[in-house]
Formats: sequence, structure tokens, C-alpha cells
Amino acid sequence: MRRPAWVGHAIWWQVYPLGFVGAFPTSGEPPQPDQHRLRRLVDWFDHAIALGASGVALGPIFASRTHGYDTTDHYRIDPRLGDDADFDYVVAEAHRRGLRVLLDGVFNHVGVDFPKYREAQHDDAAARWFRGRPGRFHTFEGHSGLVTLNHDNPEVVDYTAAVMAHWLGRGADGWRLDAAYAVPQRFWAATLPRVRERHPDAWFVGELIHGDYAAMVEEAGFDSATQYELWKAIWSSLNDGNFFELDWALQRHNEFLARFPPLTFVGNHDVTRISSRIERREHLAHALVVLLTIGGVPSVYAGDELGFRGVKEERFGGDDAVRPEFGSPPVPLDAFGAEVWGLHQYLLGLRRRHPWLHAASTSAVRLSNLHYVYETRSGEHALLVALNLDDEPLSLAADELGAGRARVEAGSSAPPQEIVDEVVVEPHGWRILSRA
Repeated sequence: MRRPAWVGHAIWWQVYPLGFVGAFPTSGEPPQPDQHRLRRLVDWFDHAIALGASGVALGPIFASRTHGYDTTDHYRIDPRLGDDADFDYVVAEAHRRGLRVLLDGVFNHVGVDFPKYREAQHDDAAARWFRGRPGRFHTFEGHSGLVTLNHDNPEVVDYTAAVMAHWLGRGADGWRLDAAYAVPQRFWAATLPRVRERHPDAWFVGELIHGDYAAMVEEAGFDSATQYELWKAIWSSLNDGNFFELDWALQRHNEFLARFPPLTFVGNHDVTRISSRIERREHLAHALVVLLTIGGVPSVYAGDELGFRGVKEERFGGDDAVRPEFGSPPVPLDAFGAEVWGLHQYLLGLRRRHPWLHAASTSAVRLSNLHYVYETRSGEHALLVALNLDDEPLSLAADELGAGRARVEAGSSAPPQEIVDEVVVEPHGWRILSRA
């Protein structure tokens, strides 16, 4: 399957719009369309560019009752955010700056205000839009407000394809397909080719959490999938001092890369922020180094680049802490926030200078619980990455550097572009090297 060429250079800055602009949750009177809150995103586009991103991945923006994943009308911008004109403005301003726009589509389930669901109580044709029967329709993961669509109904296929094509025609560049793991692959296989016929340069990423990613991507016809396996392995290996877990995940990642480029991340709107997840502050850098030196399509969740903290809890409202409202830029930063911002800028800049990393695979050069040195390579291009979790320095001998000499591209100490015969990585430090 031909994938859009532009994705090879994509680095996403991900935003959850309803939270970002203070539209959900709210107290008192709900936001109104005439407040045009969606336009507030544009104030942050220059920030995304300064970060090094090339696209903005939006969370749900379509009409819903609560958090956006209980869609009421896929053809209508959520009134709490604004209207069609606001959407057009956001897309135009993004494209004017060279930023792509990714939308979040919920096609596994809908909210209880979805018109067909209301009709289904007394209309057999409408009832066939959903799994189950009136009074006993299936719900998504036990959430009574999320009613599961019947993906074997051709009308649901028609509707989904039409919705995706509509917003691509309005300027969107692709879709993240929410809860794609809960939808039969045959549904996507029937839907996506119809959309691609009209929009061959669009990109489609399925939200997958576990299972045989590669098989699901190929059966469904996705371009990519969310790499949750690697997300977990990154922070878990750093916290546990167990690089064997990360190496195992990267070997799996290599297998995926041979068949599709996964969407990689260390944070998003559904998980605890990486600054809160990592137990030792100095190991946050290690997580970012891994994210931005391996193959795939990296994504940075808005606020992570500023050192924001937030813990997701398994309760009603448990996502609120990781989906806060943002004011107008710039955000005043403390010393930690400034350090995290600078690190993101530098590593995203390195990623942009080495676009071949999109297709790079990794192989271990040295592996122990507390030391991980890996080569990341695509064809003739290669970097060497050294991560040290130990309280003692990590020394790399000449033979581990390949040619015997190396250029320091980045690190927790040592000046960039320095040529060295031996590399010593300080305790809890890191290096990115190229062979000199």
C-alpha cells in the first residue's frame, strides 16, 4: 500500500481541544459558539513550529455532550468550540505555516444524543445501526453513554466514509481512528479504500493498544498504529532499571517498522504525563532520547514539552488532570520547564536534521539492566545512542564506537560536535553519537 510521502517528515504536536480551550469540563454556563474558542489554537501554532513539529494532531472537535468521544453529529463542530468557519480558519492558519492537521474520529461508538440512536427506540432501520437491540444495545467498555455501532451494516460504512471524506475535503490531512482495536478490521477494509479514492494523500492511524499490530494494520488498511507497547516499555524500563524490557520492545518495533511506521509517543491525552510517570527527574531526558532516535512517526502531547505534570486516575473525571486549559502563550516556565523545553527543541531539531530516522531500525551494542547502547540505522545512515541509569560512569571502548572515533551529536554533558576516541557517559547521563 502506498503511504503519503509527507508522513516521512511528520512530527506531531498533539492537542486535546476541549480541555485546551477550557470548553470541558466547565462550571456554570457552557461555552457558546460565538466565543469561537477553537480559534485559540492558532495562537499556539508558532509555538508548535518553534518546538519543531510539522503537524497538529487534534483530539475530538465534533458535536458531543461531554468529553468529545460521545459524538452527537460528525458533521458539526462542537458548539462549545465554535462552528465551521472556525474550523476553516484553524486549518487555513495551520497550512499557511506549513503544519498538517490530523483529526480524531470516533466511529466505534456514538453518544446517546446521536439522532439514529434516538430513532432506534421505535424504528427498526435505525436500530440496525447499533449492536444489540433496543433496550439492550451494546456499549463501549461498559460506558452507558457510549453506544456501539453495528459495523456490519453497510449504512454505517457509507456514513463513516462520507464523514471522513467530508472533513478531508475541508482541508484535514488525515485521521486518528479512536478505539480502532474494538472495530472489526473488515469494517476499516471496506471503508478506507473509498476514502482514499477521493483523498489519496490522506493518512490514517488506528488506535491499537495490544495484539498483533502488524496483522491488524494490514487487515484494516491503516497507514499506522499507536505504539502503546513501546510507550509502556520506555517509562517502565527507566523506572525499574531494566533495559532488557526496552530492548525487547524495540525488537518488536523493528518488526513493525518493516511493515508500517508506528505512531510513537511518551505521552498523550489518555495517560499520565511523562514528567509525572518518570520516577527520577534526570531520566526524563532518556525517554525523550529514545522517542526521537527510533523509527516511526513521533508525537509530543501539548504541555509535555513544557514539563507539565498530571496523573490520570481511573475514576469519573480522572482524565481532567492531563487535559488542562491553556492560556495564551508563552507560558511562564520554572527552571525545570525551561530545561525540558530546551531539550525538546534540541532533540526535535536533531530529528529534523536526520529525516532518515523515520525508517530506522535499532540493534543493541551493549545491554544490561542499567546500561543500554544501541545503534539506530537506515541504510548507510546511523547514530549510536548510549543511556546510563547507573550511579557509576559508563565507558565505551573504541571497538564499540565502530570506527574507533565518534562525534558527539548531543548529550547530558560534553559539547556537541566534539570528536572523541573514547566516550564516558556520566552517571544517569546519555549521549547521541555519530561515527567520525
